[in-house]
Amino acid sequence: MEEAVLAAGNDILSKSVTPVTRIQIDRNKPDGVLGKFMLDPFSDNNIKQIIPISAQVDVNEVSAALRKAMKANKLDTIFEFGIESPTPHGINIQLSSRNFVERLRRRDVDSALYQEIIVPLADNLTSPTMEVLHVFVPQSSFTVFKSLGWMIFGSIVFTIIIVTAFALTIRTMLGQKKLSEIKSDFINNMTHELKTPLATISLAIDAIGNERVMENKEKIRYFSGIIKEENKRMNKQVESILQSALMEKEELTLNLQPIDVHQLITHTIDNLRLQLDGKNGRVELQLNAIQPILKADEVHFSNLIFNLLDNAIKYSKDNLEIRIATSNTRKNLVISIADNGIGMSRDTVSRIFEKFYRAHTGNVHNVKGFGLGLTYVKAIVDAHKGKIRVESIMGKGSRFTMEFPQE
Repeated sequence: MEEAVLAAGNDILSKSVTPVTRIQIDRNKPDGVLGKFMLDPFSDNNIKQIIPISAQVDVNEVSAALRKAMKANKLDTIFEFGIESPTPHGINIQLSSRNFVERLRRRDVDSALYQEIIVPLADNLTSPTMEVLHVFVPQSSFTVFKSLGWMIFGSIVFTIIIVTAFALTIRTMLGQKKLSEIKSDFINNMTHELKTPLATISLAIDAIGNERVMENKEKIRYFSGIIKEENKRMNKQVESILQSALMEKEELTLNLQPIDVHQLITHTIDNLRLQLDGKNGRVELQLNAIQPILKADEVHFSNLIFNLLDNAIKYSKDNLEIRIATSNTRKNLVISIADNGIGMSRDTVSRIFEKFYRAHTGNVHNVKGFGLGLTYVKAIVDAHKGKIRVESIMGKGSRFTMEFPQE
C-alpha cells in the first residue's frame, strides 16, 4: 500500500506544471513590440515562484492516480486523501476527498483501524511552499475483528448451531436406521421362536388324534407332555417381551424380601439339569459367602440367575464347566458366574446389555432368542442397586460378576 501511494504521488508530480517564473514589470523601458512585460532571463531582479501542486491538479486527478496505483498492486481502492501545506498558523488543507476532514479528526479515536501514509509533493528546498499528500487506508488487524466482535460472535454461534443441528440430524437418521434393523431382526426372531412351538404343538395334537395313539395311554401322556413343555416355552417367551415392555416404561416393581441366595442358586441349577446334561456340563459351586441373605425380589432374582446360566449353556460347546462363587465384602454380597464357553469379543462385551442385541455366531443360527435376556439381567441388577461387570476372552469363556448391597 505504501508503494502504491508513493507511486501515485510521483504520478501526480509528473502531471504537474513545471515551476514558472513570475515576470517583473520594468516601467523604465519604453513600450515596444514586446511591451513593458519583457523578461530579462539574465536579470537577478526576476522573482521565481513555485506554483503549489494543489493548484495544478484537482480532486478527480488525485483520486484517479491513487486508484490506478492501487489497482496495479491488486489492492482495494478504499481510501481518503488530502493535500496539506504548512502555514504560520498550522496545517492548511488545500485539497481533499469528501470524508478526509472527518477521517483526520477521528485519527486519534480509531487510528488502529487505519493506516496513514504521507508522501511529500514538493522539493525540500522550497519548504515554505512544501505540500504533502495524506492518504488514509484501512489496514488488516485484529482490531478489525474486535470492532466486529458481536457480528463475528453471532456468526460463530450460528455456525455452531447449524453444524450441531446437522450432526444431530445425521445421528437421528443413523439411530432410526439402527432401530429399523433391530425391529426387523426382532420380528424375524419372534416369528421364528413362536412358530416353532406352535408347529410342535400342532404335530403333537395331530398325533394324539391318531386312532392308534388314542389307544395307547403312554403315547398320549408323552405327546401331552410335549404340548405342556412347548406351552411353557411360549409363555416364557411372551413373559420376556412383557418384562421388556415394563422395563422400558420403568414400571418394574419389586417385592423385596429376605432370600437365601445359596438356596436360590441351587434350585436354579436343578431346573437346568436337563440342559446341562445335554452339553455334558457340570457346575462347580464355591458358595463361600458367610452372609448369603439378600433383600431382593425372589422371582426376578431367580430369573436373573437363570438367564445367566441359560446363556452359559447356550453359548458353549460340549464338556461345559460352570463355576459359581459367592463371597462377602464389607457391605456387599458378590456373586460370580464363570464358564468355559465360546467367549465374546471386546465389541460384543461393550454391547451385550443393549436391548435386542445378539452376538453373531456365524452363519448357523444355532442359538435362539430375542436379545432381551441380558438387558433384563442389567435392569434387575440396577433395580436392586447393584453393579455388574463382564470379563470375556474369545474361545476361553466369560465371567459375570455382580455386587449387591446388604442393608
